Amino acid sequence: MIHLRRVAARFLGGGAVFCLVIAAAGSESAPARSAPPNTGGKRSSPHIGAAKPPLLPPPTPAPTPSPTPTPTPTPTVTPTPGATPTPSTLPTPPATPAPLPSPIVVPPPPLAPVYQPFPSVSPIPLDEAHNGVGIAQQICRQRGYQGRLLWIDATANMNRYNTADKIASLVSQIKSAGFNTIVFDIKPIIGFTIYPSRFAPKLTDWVKPGSTQTLPADFDPVREMVNQTRLQKINLILSMNAFSEGHRDFQKGPAYDHPEWQTILYDVQMRIRRDVIGTESYALCDRPNISPRVPDQLAVYTDVKLIRPTDATTMVALLDTNGTVLAQMTASALATVKPQLPTGGAALVALSPTAIAFLQRNALPGQRMAMDESPNYVPMGQRPELQVPLMVNPNLPAVRQRILDMVGEVATNYAADGIIFDDRLRYANINADFSPASRQQFETYIGKKLRWPDDVFHYDVDFPTLDRHLQPGPYYNAWMTFRALSLRNWLADAVRTAKTIRPEMTVNTYAGSWYPDYPGVGANWGAPDLQAGFFFLNDAYKATGWAGIVDFVTTGCYYTTATIAEAVQKGANIGDSVEAAGQFSNRAVNDQAIVYAGISLDRFDGNADGLRRALQAAAASTQGVMVFDFSHNIDQFWPVFTQAFSTPAVPPHAVPGLIDELRSKHEAQRTLNAPQPPVVIYRGTSGTGF
Repeated sequence: MIHLRRVAARFLGGGAVFCLVIAAAGSESAPARSAPPNTGGKRSSPHIGAAKPPLLPPPTPAPTPSPTPTPTPTPTVTPTPGATPTPSTLPTPPATPAPLPSPIVVPPPPLAPVYQPFPSVSPIPLDEAHNGVGIAQQICRQRGYQGRLLWIDATANMNRYNTADKIASLVSQIKSAGFNTIVFDIKPIIGFTIYPSRFAPKLTDWVKPGSTQTLPADFDPVREMVNQTRLQKINLILSMNAFSEGHRDFQKGPAYDHPEWQTILYDVQMRIRRDVIGTESYALCDRPNISPRVPDQLAVYTDVKLIRPTDATTMVALLDTNGTVLAQMTASALATVKPQLPTGGAALVALSPTAIAFLQRNALPGQRMAMDESPNYVPMGQRPELQVPLMVNPNLPAVRQRILDMVGEVATNYAADGIIFDDRLRYANINADFSPASRQQFETYIGKKLRWPDDVFHYDVDFPTLDRHLQPGPYYNAWMTFRALSLRNWLADAVRTAKTIRPEMTVNTYAGSWYPDYPGVGANWGAPDLQAGFFFLNDAYKATGWAGIVDFVTTGCYYTTATIAEAVQKGANIGDSVEAAGQFSNRAVNDQAIVYAGISLDRFDGNADGLRRALQAAAASTQGVMVFDFSHNIDQFWPVFTQAFSTPAVPPHAVPGLIDELRSKHEAQRTLNAPQPPVVIYRGTSGTGF
């Protein structure tokens, strides 16, 4: 049965996970929800307005405390010689009065040294006390290493690289502005490649309203980009979207041709019935205030003004807050009467003859309606409103091997300096993947058969808003660890594949900067020894961190506010700043790899000074800066880059042996138990850089 709750909840973009972070972080010892009886995945309650369980109980039960007994005098106990002492047998020492407090003297904290990564740009207030933490920061500053990366998206920039002359000019312009690394997207989210591949079709055009871009079928821009970057002496990293194989807006991509690759989402099937157990029920649309996906479903509306009946025979039943039917009428009568729903009320709308007949038989005035829910497992292609990329199942051997084959193909055919996996090195969301193959793998990982999906989690759904509320099961934490382990191990295979073919090639990753988003999609981009106060960061999940097997991590610190000081001045959240996001990214990776804070040019359109400040903040809090994207009206910003990057710098990821040096010194520091400053967890914004 669906439980009514007037609490807004986010179903997409990791929101459910973030809510869980907040709920669990302050209540680690709260008792857990008892496991529900096994009812075949179906839930029901007496009526739509029934009482609800707690919103997000923790997944494991806490011990039930015993009642506190009435204090009694403690007898004197003489310990038996040779017996193991217990609290009741230990002698009570004589009470010593605690000393009374007295004033102390605390010297003021020392001022942090001033550091400006770009001396040619006007200085700004920076939080050097936290920016300068870490071995990577110290080494790169002392030796003058600094990454300056510019990202070139494959589809947005196609007309800028579709000839050899354009590529030569593009590389020259980027190099002359002071960048030392180009990131070139070669496998965008559509799953096609811009180079000739044995494993994917070649992308030859990109047509959008008002824009047509083309790429000659016989031209290989990757080959030409490699040639020009070698000639002009600038580092080249090739970007690949690992587990996205289709584009929603074009309905194209390998996963449309191979639907068996698509990730399977756990969703909810909702059905409405009279509030009598055993009566007939009817399927509801899974979204409110919209026409059903198929005509033979009942639509649910919370506002009758949004109803758009297809013809006069459309049937409407109006319900109050408790699910009691107030009236039943045709669409033509609805337009005439123009009724108002009570707060929390709903309208059920039937379009097909069978749906109309159901309402006529069951939704009679005065009758109370109830709603049941059960798990519904759907391929991602059937939920196009959720995300633009069509995500595939990272647990399928065929999917994993196909991308590894492409990594090997690129490493073999192109003498690039590195590969980077974009943000699609992840699952679609916390509710993916729930395919039979993933269930079998997870049960093998756990070592037992599970109630599926309840032992992982289930959704409670509000009526009539149809908001989902995630309720963790006993193996929820294990689910997050299992998926993160699967991705980490695939990435290890990719690193081994690339470096076996081309040992000098770096392998790198991009992710959004708000780390708590990523347990929901299985991507643990932090270090395996990260110590921070997140509820999900138990020892098992921590061990899945992939920072220790890649060369650099760049995170999307895509904020318009540059520094913590600037946020304070504005009265804004300090976590919503490039500097704070960069600081945490640097600490999360924990000297296991190089870190670059990413900034997005579209946040600074017409604001050159804002970009200057953001560049300073990014390069002060990490070992450099990644700029996204070449397509974002970049021409206005070339003078800014030329000014900031006036002194040449070597990108640290291109320095042979540096990563090994970092990890060796980090391990030595750990062995000596050298104290580290605590990791500051700023409250960033969910979805930033995602």
